[in-house]
Formats: sequence, C-alpha cells, structure tokens
Amino acid sequence: MNKYNRIKGITLAIVGASFWGLGGTVSDYLFQHQHIDMNWYVTARLLISGVLLLCLFSIFKNKTSIIQLLLFSIFGMFLVQYSYMASINYGNAAVATLLQYIAPVYIIIWYVLRKKDTFKAFDLIAITLTIAGSFLLLTNGSIYNLMVAKSSIIWGIISGLSLAFYTIYVGNLLKKYPSVLVVGWSMLISGIFINFKTPIWDIDIQLLNGQTIFYLLFGIIAGTTIAFFFFISSLNYLSAKETAFFGTIEPVIAILSSAIWLNVAFLPFQILGILLILVLILTISLKKGNNSEV
Repeated sequence: MNKYNRIKGITLAIVGASFWGLGGTVSDYLFQHQHIDMNWYVTARLLISGVLLLCLFSIFKNKTSIIQLLLFSIFGMFLVQYSYMASINYGNAAVATLLQYIAPVYIIIWYVLRKKDTFKAFDLIAITLTIAGSFLLLTNGSIYNLMVAKSSIIWGIISGLSLAFYTIYVGNLLKKYPSVLVVGWSMLISGIFINFKTPIWDIDIQLLNGQTIFYLLFGIIAGTTIAFFFFISSLNYLSAKETAFFGTIEPVIAILSSAIWLNVAFLPFQILGILLILVLILTISLKKGNNSEV
C-alpha cells in the first residue's frame, strides 16, 4: 500500500469518527437550546440518511435475508440511534457517547456466556475499568452525588447494549452484502418504523430558523451519513485494527466539543472516570483489531 492511500485511509477514519462525535454534540445543542423534539430528530436522521446512503449504492433486492434485516433494523440500528439520542436529550453528548462505547465489554461477556471464548485476565481488567470509570463519571466518586439524570444513564446503557447487538448480529448480513448497503436499508426501515410515531413532517415550522436548519443539516448529513460513509470507506485503505484505533477519537471529540462549545463542566473525579473509559476503549479497540484483521 502506498503512502498516499494510507494517508487517505487515516483521514477518512479520523474525519468520519470526528463527525460522529460532533454530531452528538450538535444533537445536544438542538435538544437543549433549539427545542427540537428528540423523537422527530431520530425520524429525520434515519430516513434522510437511509435515502442518501441508498442513492449511492444499488438497491437491496434479495429477499432471503429480509427477516435478519428487519431484526437488525429495529433492535440494532433503530435502538442504537434512539437510545443514544435519548441519553443525550436527558443528559449530555459526552456521557451518552462514553456509555455507548462500553459496548465492547458487553460483547466480551456475551461471547464468554455463549462459550465462544474463555474469560481472560484482560477481560477482568476491561470490566474493572468499565465499572470504575462509569462510577467516577456518573457520581464524581460518591454514590450520593449522581451527576447525570438516571434516565440518561438508563438510555446510555441501552445504547451500549444495542450497539453490542448491532455489532454481533450484523455479521451474517455483512457476509452477503456491502456494509453501507446493509446500514442504508436498516436506516430507512427503522426511519419508516419511527415515522409512524413521530412523522418527519410533524414539526413546528416556527423552530426552523437559519441556525437550527444549519445544525439539523450538519447532524443528519455530516454527523450521520458522511460520518458512516467516510468511516467505512477507510477500511479500503486501513486494517480493522487501525480503523478501530482511529475511531476512538469519537468520544474524545464529543467530550471536548461539549466542554468547549456547550460549557459542560466535569469535576476532577469525573475527568478521571473519562480517562479510565478512554483507556478501556483504546485497549479493547487495539485488542479487537489484533484478533480480527480484515
């Protein structure tokens, strides 16, 4: 692989993951300051991103995997998106992103319970870092000082669990179809699903000023469609290990942008908790890459 392709892959991975992180912070801003309804935003995010992705690739026509696709769409794509947005809505983007990125630990536990892997010393370290980091982040070191709304924590945990399901379950589909095509259809299907609850056309027009429209477009197009497309495209130039490593920039970007732009304050023990979770994410990403080069 020549140097140009490697630089291109690194750029795609970093920009894609950064857009994901910024997209979370933009969502936080839209909910807290522009009063955009979270349910409507999830509908718009899924429908528009699904259509945009499918415009780039051929139509999914094989019907043999439709049940798998529907299950993945509802319990994977939809639940990941909805629970993540809900955690942001009730808390903030930084905490929501960190809780979602505990998903690799759930995957470890699942494989051990299914006896597809043995429980190793590394697994114990990972789970310990998760518990310690989450405790410090959410309580600042005291069980009497819960720093984030319980609803945000619950939705964040659901987001991590659904991301774990998303990662494990999608394997069979990805063996048959391009990943972007699978995700494009799952976004469209889950967008249609939630559209029955909160139609995309059901929005207060008075909320749509120039600033709000700009952030909506950024969150939907850059924070969802382009972010995913860039990140997946980086796999054409980098190994899975390297892509996973650069993907860890997402929670870092979410934390920094929340602190700088939205003035989300973090106390000393919370910062320690963030560092522990970031160490966990980085370590698991590197280990995952070592185990499954693509």
